[in-house]
Amino acid sequence: MLYENGTLDATFAAAAGEDPALMAELRHAFAESVERQIDLLKRARCDGNWEMAALRLKGLAASFHADELIKLSVAALESAPGEPTVVRKIEAFYQDFVA
Repeated sequence: MLYENGTLDATFAAAAGEDPALMAELRHAFAESVERQIDLLKRARCDGNWEMAALRLKGLAASFHADELIKLSVAALESAPGEPTVVRKIEAFYQDFVA
């Protein structure tokens, strides 16, 4: 699975303009935030914690127009807490993004 690079990269470009350092900083901040929510999803032991992490992930994805990540976070919201297939797909998105 590849991350949705069209709208996500366009959002980074619009925010950073011609500044490559700012672009790198935005990409790093996004990746760090996604990684944090993945960790929270993995550690969620109740419905509330799972839902909160999935909602935060969805909000982050929406802020950066990461359509594929929005779909994955919706899948997390619709699944049972701790659903390993959803977590693996989100992790795959993350790995593709940071690669």
